[in-house]
Amino acid sequence: MTALTKARTTPRRDPGSHHDPVAAGVVIHSGALLVLNATHYAEPATQATGLRVRGVAEHSSNNATGGNGAGDVTSRTGAFRFHNAGDIDRANIGDTAYITDDQTVQADATGSSAVGRIDDVETSGVWVVIE
Repeated sequence: MTALTKARTTPRRDPGSHHDPVAAGVVIHSGALLVLNATHYAEPATQATGLRVRGVAEHSSNNATGGNGAGDVTSRTGAFRFHNAGDIDRANIGDTAYITDDQTVQADATGSSAVGRIDDVETSGVWVVIE
């Protein structure tokens, strides 16, 4: 590639914004915690080891009948409130939260993947910072 000889519009993406192809046969709901599966496609978070959290879905994506990559989804990182599986309290602030499902986090790492740092705990849920 050579240097510019005229002005160009350079595509830009906000930090913490991701755009990923969706795994085959899945439906992602807006607000769902997303992970990349073993083949690097986005899917709703489930309790399993080895998953990489991508962020929270900004929109829904229905790829129920499509193959890998037939759909796409945009997600964001930041601080989000999730449901508490029941084992997180204020003593866990600063600890790592782990996946229970696509809207719930837990303190127990057994059989699960890390979501992010527990930032706050309220009666309405657990605030987790996803980086």
